[in-house]
Amino acid sequence: MSGGVLKTGICSYGMSGKLFHAPFIDAHPGYELAAIVERNNNDSRERYPHSKLYRSVEELCADKDLQLIVVNTPTHLHYQQAKLVLQSGKHLVIEKPFTVSVKEAKELAAFAEKNNLFISVYQNRRYDGDYRAVKEVLQQGLLGDLREAEIRYDRYRPSFGGKQHKEGDLPGAGILYDLSPHLVDQAIQLFGFPKAVFADVWRMREDVIAPDYFEILFYYEKLRVRLKATCVARESTYAYTLHGMKGSFLQQRSDMQEQQLQAGVKPSLVNWCPAPAVPDGLLHTEINGEVVRKETTSSPGNYMGYYDDVYKALTTQMPNPVPAADGINNMRIIEAALESFASGKIVSF
Repeated sequence: MSGGVLKTGICSYGMSGKLFHAPFIDAHPGYELAAIVERNNNDSRERYPHSKLYRSVEELCADKDLQLIVVNTPTHLHYQQAKLVLQSGKHLVIEKPFTVSVKEAKELAAFAEKNNLFISVYQNRRYDGDYRAVKEVLQQGLLGDLREAEIRYDRYRPSFGGKQHKEGDLPGAGILYDLSPHLVDQAIQLFGFPKAVFADVWRMREDVIAPDYFEILFYYEKLRVRLKATCVARESTYAYTLHGMKGSFLQQRSDMQEQQLQAGVKPSLVNWCPAPAVPDGLLHTEINGEVVRKETTSSPGNYMGYYDDVYKALTTQMPNPVPAADGINNMRIIEAALESFASGKIVSF
């Protein structure tokens, strides 16, 4: 596909549509937010009156003008709706997790490859400022040979939030499918695919059905990485903790993009989100023979980078920022975590 404006539709105007997709597609000069699906409401008319309003994903896929469709609906709908998009001959951006199973993810990837269609899994947390601060420290080799790392995503939601697709008895519900895709993706990006995993997947709150806690241990030859999330952390700790043979780095989850978007701030290609007002990291290491212990401040992130990368991948020879293979590997970890918890054993790949 050569350069030009990509006519794009989104399958839902819920939270993800309002915050993470529509504002960026609308603000990027390479896209036209051409259509939005709202089953019953008309909320998108206030901000995007120029876009078409459809009442179903089927109607959206039938629009012959569209080139790219974003599937940002509940996880249990991903496979069928992604299949509709691809069968209609359109390129696909799909929210994490890719699907609810490796089998479904592989089937979609194979269909896209056979029909020369593009799939990218939306992983906005690769564009968080806090994650990028961790990545930079590792790339600079400031910690020496890494031996231990922990990535956390803590929330405080002590009671049922009312969304069945998030916390009810539906395929893909629960914190393992909701938050682990972020942490798993970041861990694989930073450290590579693990040799094995061991997991605990639990339900802490009595009024929810789906798991609301997980801990996954990644095994590497000389490294252990722990991924953890909970819904009952009223007081959170560092989101990233890394220990190497030369030093340690601690980084808070401080990226402010989601809060800015909730406040109605419009994103752009240039930095539109402020940096943390106070230091959000701590580096304790040895540099040129001297021990250094200092606070650090991450730079602003920008989710627009994802959609810019997708545009470049579709219109030039730039690589897909999050190809289907990454989404499949994510699903492999989730399935292995469930297998490990059920068996109480380490699961090797």
